[in-house]
Amino acid sequence: MLIRIIVLSLYALMIIWVGIRGFRRTTTFNDFYLGGGRVGPWMTAFSYGTAYFSAVLFIGFAGNIGWNFGYSGMWIALANALLGVLVVWWLVGMRLKDAAVEYQANTLPEFLNKRYDSPELKLLASIVIFIFMIPYTAAVFMGLSYLFTSSFDIEYWHALAFMGFFTALYLVLGGYKSMALIDMIFGIIMAVSVMVLFYSTVQQGGGIPQITLALNEIDPKLTQAVGPPGWWPLLSIVLLTSMAPFAMPQLMQKFYAIKDKATVKRGMITSALFAILIGGVAYFIGSTSRIFLNPEDTPAAFDLLGRPNYDILMPELLTNVVPVSLSVIILLLILSASMSTLAALVLVSSSTFVKDFYQGFINKHVHDKTLTLLMRMMSALFVLLSVVLAYLNIDSIVMILGISWGALGSFFLGPFLWGLYSKRVRRSGAIASGTGGLCVCLVLYAGGLPSPQAGTIGMLTSLMLNPLVSYLRNRQGNESLQDMDRPQTKAG
Repeated sequence: MLIRIIVLSLYALMIIWVGIRGFRRTTTFNDFYLGGGRVGPWMTAFSYGTAYFSAVLFIGFAGNIGWNFGYSGMWIALANALLGVLVVWWLVGMRLKDAAVEYQANTLPEFLNKRYDSPELKLLASIVIFIFMIPYTAAVFMGLSYLFTSSFDIEYWHALAFMGFFTALYLVLGGYKSMALIDMIFGIIMAVSVMVLFYSTVQQGGGIPQITLALNEIDPKLTQAVGPPGWWPLLSIVLLTSMAPFAMPQLMQKFYAIKDKATVKRGMITSALFAILIGGVAYFIGSTSRIFLNPEDTPAAFDLLGRPNYDILMPELLTNVVPVSLSVIILLLILSASMSTLAALVLVSSSTFVKDFYQGFINKHVHDKTLTLLMRMMSALFVLLSVVLAYLNIDSIVMILGISWGALGSFFLGPFLWGLYSKRVRRSGAIASGTGGLCVCLVLYAGGLPSPQAGTIGMLTSLMLNPLVSYLRNRQGNESLQDMDRPQTKAG
């Protein structure tokens, strides 16, 4: 316990140092939000990867998916790395950077406004980000707090308050410059930690063949290409977690900040390798929860009827599988993953309110220093709101993340991707695809469909509606000249 406290204290001091360093170098809104738009390949690659994966993956998803799907959950890791990272960088990376320069846009709502000449779409995008980023951030806080509660035997709300304070501290001080630097440090910690975790788990289980045999005895489907729930639940999770990154505001922000085309070429490979390592190990470890955990030996991970509490499975597994001497490394793994994601979410949400809403609709001539100060204030407020929601503990981590990712992907995917690549889609198509996709997602979820499936159908709806509605409007020729497209941006 003493070693954990010492390491955690050193970790906290590092965060404070990076925050103060970033504060001294941050003078403008562009510095605070985009690091001056001059971030190199390594920082961008690790910043993207660490924002993609967090305690939500290691605590919520790995436990839930691993327990229910077994080995087939690793399809999600593969799809995330290839589609959610490699293809996103290849198709969106430099193209979005070029579009940002052409339209003078620093945020996703600002890009949609200038691409479609639609302040209404900008306002809707700002509202959607602010509403659905809060539960996403709360889910990350929840996962991290569960781990701290298990590791340090402290109250849930104590862990929650501690994490909220340090997230707000280094982000409010230094903004994106602090975040990009510390993300690279976090990424290295995560890569080393998952290798230690994989080795410890395989050793504890007697080797991969023995683990496979044990899972096969529990349920043969746990070791097959498609786990017990079937192909559609698995496919919906694969699509949700791999398609949504194409338009997730906190991930797209990384491309606004990149330095040049060479950064994209080098960063995409690094980020994809990082993703397959982190995701693959997480889902593999999650699948072993069936072997190492049971109601008799680890009652904290199960309810009175013996049903698993998915949000507690991984904290209990990590506590029981990893040797005490190495447990501090795993603690740093989850902590690093979560702090990076939290910082990205808070930064994007704060900019939505300050840049897109306040400057866009209330005070168009606000001074840059005032804008930067408001960003710091809103960052702190957003952390507070997320901590409060996490304290209420309204649902499981996977359900909260599923509806947050589903809603954001359903709104942004159609307007953003088509707007980036086609000069034939119109404002009416963008608004219809954003609102239509979001409504489909929320209605299906309210009707009882699991959030990954509701989100997947919502995103596909969004992608189909934009070209369809634009085509119909083009045929009718009823839209005004203001509704016509701006020129297509050049590919990077």
